[in-house]
Amino acid sequence: MGIMSKILGGGGNRSVDDYVELDLDDFAEAHADTGMQVHIAEIGDQGDVIPIKDAVYDGDFVIADITRHSTSDRTIEHIIDELRQVAQEVDGDIVQKGDDQIVVTPTGVSISREKL
Repeated sequence: MGIMSKILGGGGNRSVDDYVELDLDDFAEAHADTGMQVHIAEIGDQGDVIPIKDAVYDGDFVIADITRHSTSDRTIEHIIDELRQVAQEVDGDIVQKGDDQIVVTPTGVSISREKL
């Protein structure tokens, strides 16, 4: 299983033992030089969209967990429409992966619709 399938899902059950705790102080210098960050977010309600929009406007990449909503839920439809508008405004991209994740990218970053 590749790193992207681990990040974006790809079957299998996960447990706490599948993750390694990293000391962020070890990476402080590398963090200062980055131009783009990848944010992980959870969307529980409409208010959770604001920091996602801010991150995308700031040029960051967001992977949002929408498992609290069904895809037929009117709230999630409104949230997806709002995030789609943000992606269009910044000339980025947006894709929904399955029923549980939305990926939103900033200016100049597109998401391939083909699996590797």
